[in-house]
Amino acid sequence: MQKNGDVFSCKITLEVGLFWYTFDLNNGSFIIPNDNLYGVVSNYIREFQLSVYSKNFVIPSWNSGGIIYQIFPDRFNRVGNYLDCKRKLHVNTKDTPIYMPNSMGEVTNEDFFGGNLNGIQEKLSYLSELGVTAIYLNPIFKSYSNHRYDTGDYMQIDEVLGSLEDFDQLISTAKSYNIKIILDGVFNHCGCDSIYFNAKGNYNSNGAVNSINSPFKKWFQFKEYPNLYECWWGIKTLPAFEKNCKEYLDFITGENGVLDYWTKRGVGGWRLDVVDELPQDFVEKIRERVKSVNKDTILIGEVWEDASNKIAYGKRRSYFLGKELDSVMNYPLKEAIILSVRNLDLSFLYKTLREQRDHYSNDVLSNLMNILSTHDTVRLITALAGEEILDKTKQETENLFIPKNEYKDAIEKVKNATFLQYFLYGVPSVYYGDEAGMQGYKDPLNRRFYPWGEEDKQLVGWYKKIGKIRRKYEVFKYGRLVDVYCNNNAYVFKRVDETSELLFAINLSDTEYKLEFNGSLTNLIDNKSYSNQYLLNKNSRAVFINK
Repeated sequence: MQKNGDVFSCKITLEVGLFWYTFDLNNGSFIIPNDNLYGVVSNYIREFQLSVYSKNFVIPSWNSGGIIYQIFPDRFNRVGNYLDCKRKLHVNTKDTPIYMPNSMGEVTNEDFFGGNLNGIQEKLSYLSELGVTAIYLNPIFKSYSNHRYDTGDYMQIDEVLGSLEDFDQLISTAKSYNIKIILDGVFNHCGCDSIYFNAKGNYNSNGAVNSINSPFKKWFQFKEYPNLYECWWGIKTLPAFEKNCKEYLDFITGENGVLDYWTKRGVGGWRLDVVDELPQDFVEKIRERVKSVNKDTILIGEVWEDASNKIAYGKRRSYFLGKELDSVMNYPLKEAIILSVRNLDLSFLYKTLREQRDHYSNDVLSNLMNILSTHDTVRLITALAGEEILDKTKQETENLFIPKNEYKDAIEKVKNATFLQYFLYGVPSVYYGDEAGMQGYKDPLNRRFYPWGEEDKQLVGWYKKIGKIRRKYEVFKYGRLVDVYCNNNAYVFKRVDETSELLFAINLSDTEYKLEFNGSLTNLIDNKSYSNQYLLNKNSRAVFINK
């Protein structure tokens, strides 16, 4: 490295890939990252990480700066007469979803509430008021269960949800609100009750278990035909696909295949279920197919860890080098925000923010899907203020809700968490009903029906307010996150781009902080102007702009 004043530098060229480096001082010492990724001198080696991605890696510009709304289709809203279809249907939407096993000891998830595509279409105006720019739908294809992760037919809409015409109308009407539809791509497994496996004989098809000569047999991995086969995580109702089978790969990624068919109908994106169980070349073919149909199709993966250096099943995975994903569900940030707000300690959040800014490019940071709860996790308000339930059963938590005398504080915690979710880098994703104050522990208790007419209106108003701020200012698209001040209880930061900046402050403690500045700033939370200083009260938040 060449010395120029106080700066040492050199120029190197690297190919696309993932690299690690350190600085050797040639005296037995090294400059290494500490836990917050600042450089410190040490006598042992620990490495910085560097991701080098393709010049051709482009993420659709419509996603950054937006807001995603996740809908579990059976539980959001229903319109019109919904079909029986030999399903168990709840008449009362206030019922608790069935979670107890049947006489065979199986949890079948076969009770339905009748939420449908027309019900979603009816609420597009409401979602637009929240600032929503994309709706992520849990699976909508024909299936036996209410969660529909046991796909029965990838080429059909489940009849309880509606028809193909209803789907096309939803796409069209959503477009008029500048809202795109993101579908759930579940390609690791299907249902045993499917056109491809047909274990229950409900389909007029030669399924994999119906004949040794079935065209679908090679799609699956049989240990002992026909009753012993590879299934997803040992769940016998979810036979796992042989993902290296060319015929299956073509069915999903080929011309006129699943991705081709639905993307051409106007789908704005795909969320890939358990993407780390899909082979690397499978993910690359998925990207190649959807981008060939429409380059603005967003591709989001379900990854629970740091996606820049993920190791799955003994193999290093690459997701952001240019041939794979555009974004992932940001579980590390979710855990950091919830832990920090619940424990009133921002140190873990700060560490996570520094790590992600070091590991991800700015474009990837701007498109990360920032979740705080999902169909797989405890509801947001419950995670922040509910009881610890490590040893409790679902029966014990079915009617376990936040006490009324603690509910006001719980709402403040939700405001703190969503303040960070909406205004840090990435795209906030709201799980349906979180904005209404819905509570619930492990699934399916986190999958109750939306409480239309009984929402927490104060909380809905808060989501609309922060959504309006986020949608109004361009700095949320690609603006950098700049730290101003951080301790364990308070955090002040900026979002900055070439033409503007916003200043954010949050205080989780009982201590008041005085922010000092030159001139007059307007707080977009209360729409009041302040000159030279602002008192950040305990458990409060502020967003400043110099008008």
